[in-house]
Amino acid sequence: MPRWFNTAGPCRSTKHYMLPPLVRLPKLVRLIEQETYFVIHAPRQIGKTTTILSLSEQLNASGHYTAAVLSVEAGAPFEDDIGAAELAILASWRDNLEFSLPAKLHPPPWDDAPAGHRISHALQKWSQSSSLPLVIFIDEVDALRNQTLVSLLRQLREGYQRRPKGFPSSICLIGLRDVRDYKVAAGGSERLNTSSPFNIKVESLTLRNFNKSEVAELYQQHTDDTGQIFLPEATGLAFELTQGQPWLVNALARQLTEEIAPEPTTNITPAMVEEAKEILIRRQDTHLDSLAERLREDRIKAIIEPMLAGLELGNIPNEDIQFIQDLGLCRIDALGGLTIANPIYREVLPRVLTVTPMASLPQIQPTWLTTTGELDTDRLLHTFMDFWLQHGEALLKSASYPEIAPHLVLMAFLHRVVNGGGTLEREYAIGRDRMDLCLRYGSVILGIELKVWRTSRPDPLTKGLEQLEGYLDRLNQSSGWLVIFDRRNNALALEERMETSLSQTAKGQKVIVIRL
Repeated sequence: MPRWFNTAGPCRSTKHYMLPPLVRLPKLVRLIEQETYFVIHAPRQIGKTTTILSLSEQLNASGHYTAAVLSVEAGAPFEDDIGAAELAILASWRDNLEFSLPAKLHPPPWDDAPAGHRISHALQKWSQSSSLPLVIFIDEVDALRNQTLVSLLRQLREGYQRRPKGFPSSICLIGLRDVRDYKVAAGGSERLNTSSPFNIKVESLTLRNFNKSEVAELYQQHTDDTGQIFLPEATGLAFELTQGQPWLVNALARQLTEEIAPEPTTNITPAMVEEAKEILIRRQDTHLDSLAERLREDRIKAIIEPMLAGLELGNIPNEDIQFIQDLGLCRIDALGGLTIANPIYREVLPRVLTVTPMASLPQIQPTWLTTTGELDTDRLLHTFMDFWLQHGEALLKSASYPEIAPHLVLMAFLHRVVNGGGTLEREYAIGRDRMDLCLRYGSVILGIELKVWRTSRPDPLTKGLEQLEGYLDRLNQSSGWLVIFDRRNNALALEERMETSLSQTAKGQKVIVIRL
């Protein structure tokens, strides 16, 4: 049976192309041998479940342990009803264990116990009846909230002293967050901020992304099976776009080998990888959609909004910086600064934020196209200025990130322009006080620099021309647009301040300055 690139659920070596799952977490076996309790936290779709399932199978096959992967997600609906949550969890455990373990390794029937003690009682009885030390992987721990979560952690801590004869020899908690970020207050507004009541953990581990050679190794498995070749430049581009994020690495390859180039005789090229990237971004599959949901959280918004605007982060708590890295949205770059985790996420995030402004756009006739379907940038400018005068300020209210509302409305307009016929690419970073856009349509490449004129700050024209010069150099273009949004408290009315003028960079590149 042919294997394929998996993008849903755990990987199985008999069905899917996959790397040895324990390579990225080499400490696991040692921690289990030392009878420790520990935490694995990492973003979704990075391989946590694949890794622990593989290790569980390996431990059972060794004959030295009884290992099981269990979930507590069934208790999630019962945030403050500890007893109901325990019953739901234990019922789901029973179903899972009867399916995943041979009968000789099954636990005894769960005895009745008082609410708040049922999990620890069940684990104690199972440990006492087992001829081998128990190793339990508890998945989806951070699906629990409030008193139910606290009760679970306390029961595990209370039983810890009885291991390995009277409690599992080793327990691993698995989720998106580290223990300190488990939500415990009504409404989920507060965080634990400490490992207590699970202060028995020895380590918190996270699962890294694939490195460049591992991406090449994964893709080579497909070549070995089918003969289809990934050109080295294509593999390199796939790593660059994904930074080794496992779901993205597999999703690109699946799109390439099943949709774009299904014939094994067709080599995979960098152009095909770019095409696959655009498809993924437009489609926003479940993985990308779940990341987008995070943008609504206040602590995420406090970081992403200034990043998109190119501003300094300000006084952001250290735990929030760590949290956004734990979620996989951001990473620390080689220079020690915070940046979006990979180029695909960098495109997804602003596109998600433009959904509401795009839905709010009026009907716009594509007057920017010539009779032969080419983009005419002069017509585009005229249409845009008319659009902004009629609708721009009203649409600013539809943007969920006020600091970059003008950027989002402009991008929504440009997405309408390139829909089906081109692309819109973005560059932004902390502290640059700008956003760069590159509109590509047919043979036309238009570089656009976005600047904001804020209260008590000088006119950004000079700085904007200097920054646009560097951007146009990278695009190998001799002209572009500089858009300046006047957001000062004393700004003139839109009708009075709105204008276009001609300017140029120090290198003589022609620039249309657009003031809004």
